[in-house]
This record gives sequence, C-alpha cells and structure tokens, in this order.
Amino acid sequence: MSQQVRGVVALGKNEAVRVETIVIPDPGAGEAVVKIQACGVCHTDLHYKQGGISDDYPFLLGHEASGVVESVGAGVTDVAPGDFVILNWRAVCGNCRACLRGRPWYCFNTHNATQKMTLTDGTELSPALGIGAFAEKTLVAAGQCTKVDPSVAPAVAGLLGCGVMAGIGAAINTGNVGRGDTVAVIGCGGVGDAAIVGSRLAGAAKIIAVDIDDRKLTTAKTMGATHTVNSRTTDVIEAVRELTGGFGADVVIEAVGRPETYNQAFYARDLAGTVVLVGVPTPEMKIELPLLDVFGRGGSLKSSWYGDCLPSRDFPMLIDLHQQGRIDLAAFVTETVGLGDVEQAFARMHEGDVLRSVVML
Repeated sequence: MSQQVRGVVALGKNEAVRVETIVIPDPGAGEAVVKIQACGVCHTDLHYKQGGISDDYPFLLGHEASGVVESVGAGVTDVAPGDFVILNWRAVCGNCRACLRGRPWYCFNTHNATQKMTLTDGTELSPALGIGAFAEKTLVAAGQCTKVDPSVAPAVAGLLGCGVMAGIGAAINTGNVGRGDTVAVIGCGGVGDAAIVGSRLAGAAKIIAVDIDDRKLTTAKTMGATHTVNSRTTDVIEAVRELTGGFGADVVIEAVGRPETYNQAFYARDLAGTVVLVGVPTPEMKIELPLLDVFGRGGSLKSSWYGDCLPSRDFPMLIDLHQQGRIDLAAFVTETVGLGDVEQAFARMHEGDVLRSVVML
C-alpha cells in the first residue's frame, strides 16, 4: 500500500520550493523505501531548482542523505529493514564494460528506482539525482543504499552521500595524492574543503587553499590547509608556484567548475602534474587552451565523478576513520534545519554563510 509523506518540491524554474504531500509506492523488485533521518543541502539541489540540470519539473529535491531502510522489494538481499544506510546516486549495475573490467566506480549503467513517486494528484516527480531525500521517506533502488555503522550521527553520515565524498575522493581516488605531494585546491566550499581533508589524510606535505572569500580560507585552515591564497587580490598561478619552489603543485583540484578557475588549475600544476575537475560546470561553459601547452606540460587532466568512489568500499571506510577520530566529518555541519527551512538554507549557501546546512527529520 502506498503512503503519503511530506517532501520539498521545486515546481518550476526559480520558484521558491514548497513542502508538499508526496505519495511513496511500496517497493517493487530491487527497490527500497528509506525513512530519511538527515539530508544535506547541496548546491546541486539549487541547480535543480534553477533549471541548471534539466527542465523535468517538478523535482523532489535532496540527495545527500542517511536513514533507515523501512521495507524492501523482491530480490533485495544486500540491505534489510532496520539497516542504517547512506544513500548514493550511482548504484552500479555489475554488468557493464566498466564493472566487468573491475572498475565499478566508472559504471556506465547506474540505475534508480523504476517506480515513480508522485504528488497527490498523480503528477510524477523527478527525484534529485534519483534520490529525492528532502522528504520523510523516499523510494530508491536498493543498490543506492550502503549499510554503515549505525552508531554514527545521521547528519554526519549523510554528508558522504555527495559533497564530502566527492571532495575526499577527488584527492584520494582521482588525484592519487600521495605522501609528500604538494596540492592546491581552488574553491573552498564543502567539496573543496573535503578535498583538503582527503589530501591531508593521504599525507600531502603542502596543501594550498584558494578562494575569493577570507572566511572560507579561514575554515580551510581548520580543515588542514597549510597555506591560503585569496584569488581576488593575488595571482593564483604565481602564488602557487612561489609556494612550491617555482614549480607548481603536484595535484591541483578545481572545485568551482568555471573556465577561468580551470585555466588557473592547468597552469598552477607542475610539469607532469595532475588537474582534477570536481566542480560542476554548466552546459554552456567552454575552455580554450593551447594544444601545445596541453602536450608540452604532460601529466593528466581528469574529471572526478562523485570522487570516483565505490560506495560499498568507501562509505564504511570513511565512517570508520571518523569514528576513530582520524577525520572530523562533523566539522562540515554548520547548522541543522527543518524541511520548511530549505529555501532559507539555499540563500545562506549562496551567500557563503554556511559550509553545510543539514535537514533533520
């Protein structure tokens, strides 16, 4: 039997979000209903509201979430009712060419729930990143649920569902930051700060935080940055080179997603260094680089999807590290809010007033 719950819906482009009654069907084959406990307010949800992802309104927003499995459909064996889980938006298929090559973090056939959640009038909802977790309950593919230690705080666990995992993974999985490396991180929001945490965890000797906001640079220092550069007043490329003996950083992580900051990242890296793009650009953005420079500087230009993570491997490991006190995931939570506060949380995020607002249910 379907059930009705409250959820945050974006009905149209740039319209204020609203708390609406939504209908959750019973889970079908391979699906699960999850009672949400916490969901971070991520910039991607704002992109959905603004029409930057698609125009498939109305959207059920929220995706950076943790909760408890309430029920599962036929054929589900990896999770069971009562399990505490983090939701992920890349449920791997196990059968595509990437999965069969042993690289499931590159899965080319990730999937979501087959059934649709709806408004009470039957209007089908598009769940953000296939999750839709600004809601009391949501329907997902069971593969989107990763079981973790239930003793961790839900507000902390949910952060791995998107931004924190994207940043840590950009450093460790995509950038392959190693002991003694120099790293520059351009853009010190939640993802950038997570990249700083990941770089420190990997043993980087020097971590240079770059942003236009001194408040964010101050926070970046608390996360593990050894040096800071305000790019509003200082040339980023020259500053990074000066801090790395004139060479440039071994790894530069671009967590903004803009052509000008990507250009900075490209030229702020050492010869044979690595650029990692984890910031999400908009469809109209383009970059132009001299092909001779691309060839002559060598190294790697990479993009990082979800921190190239494998949730079943990475989520439990990072929760364990948090529980051991080796990384402080709680430091990312600036405030906790309710379902009715999401619109105000978007405004605070846009103004740079918070690292992460987390909706608690």
